Amino acid sequence: MAQIIVAAGKSARFMGNLPKQYEKLGGKTVLRQTLENLHSACPTTRVFVIVHADGDNHVHSAIEGFSGTIITVPGGTNRSLSVKAGMATLEDLSPDIVLIHDAARPFVSQKVVQDLLKQLETHDAAVPVLPVIDAVKSYDGAALGEDLSRAEMRRVQTPQAFRFNAIWPLFQALRPEADYPDDIALASEAGLSIATVEGDERSFKITYPGDLKKAKTMFEPKYYTATGTGFDVHRIEAGPALWLCGVKIEAGFALKGHSDADVGLHALTDAIFGAIAEGDIGDHFPPSDPKWKGAESHIFLTHAKDRVKNRGGVIQNIDVTLICEEPKIKPHREKMRHRISELLAVNLNRVSVKATTTEKLGFTGRGEGIAAQATATVSLPDE
Repeated sequence: MAQIIVAAGKSARFMGNLPKQYEKLGGKTVLRQTLENLHSACPTTRVFVIVHADGDNHVHSAIEGFSGTIITVPGGTNRSLSVKAGMATLEDLSPDIVLIHDAARPFVSQKVVQDLLKQLETHDAAVPVLPVIDAVKSYDGAALGEDLSRAEMRRVQTPQAFRFNAIWPLFQALRPEADYPDDIALASEAGLSIATVEGDERSFKITYPGDLKKAKTMFEPKYYTATGTGFDVHRIEAGPALWLCGVKIEAGFALKGHSDADVGLHALTDAIFGAIAEGDIGDHFPPSDPKWKGAESHIFLTHAKDRVKNRGGVIQNIDVTLICEEPKIKPHREKMRHRISELLAVNLNRVSVKATTTEKLGFTGRGEGIAAQATATVSLPDE
């Protein structure tokens, strides 16, 4: 089996600095992506023939590193003559099957390829097609005309599959002025038996700049949204000041803890660990470890932030609620929001800090301690 990749077009409609097959897509050229996806969809392919434009200096660097057997050949003045040039390189190899594919269709479906090969067991050629969804009307360049029947139309894709011994004689006899829209048109005119298989909407052809933009979005990682919650409590003890959400408050009392006892940052750190399913603050910073005695809690929070980054994630939103009778939180709330925004590198408008009381009920109501609960929303790659 062999495959011909038609890459000889000048990309006049694309209007880029380079022909579209040499634009970058997912860190590689469009042509390289097409080659790799074709090979993945059909690993038994022995030879890939790339038909490029005469004088093209980009083709070899564009496919550098691809492990398959490649033959490059200059194309002709139109698509049909370019494919003929590619077919001629296969004459001595005489493969049983040849697939002909547009270089600007990087998304190749393995199912479509396998369906095509199955149809070649009983047909000379096979082609992927899709229904026409939109209404179709004739057009004379100035005005719309009559409605055309969508039921009688199909969108035709590549790769198109052929028995080599059936299609090659047709190209050998090709008239110099012949210019077919695709290769199945030549087979149809000659009366070859042709089967159709269901195409794939993802296998669109990059023709305009917007198509490349669409293709790039398909290479972007897919994310899911994860939410974690955290809760922490610290007892009030004698002391001049305490830390809440990274801000020092001269409250006339302190909070008791192994570290600086910042109950707000502790709850928030646990919320982030919860969102990425990596345990809790005690797993990462055991209170039994003297190393963390008196440690500033921003160390714990930035570590949680780095764990999200290492996973390829992004912290999207933070919400912290402090539960206490004293101190009053409102005078310090904006400083807290700014400090958390700074530590997590999250926009301020995505950081919420608020407070409530328990109406004198429970240990917080009696002034015995301060509690905090937090929620963190994180986007993570859907691996």
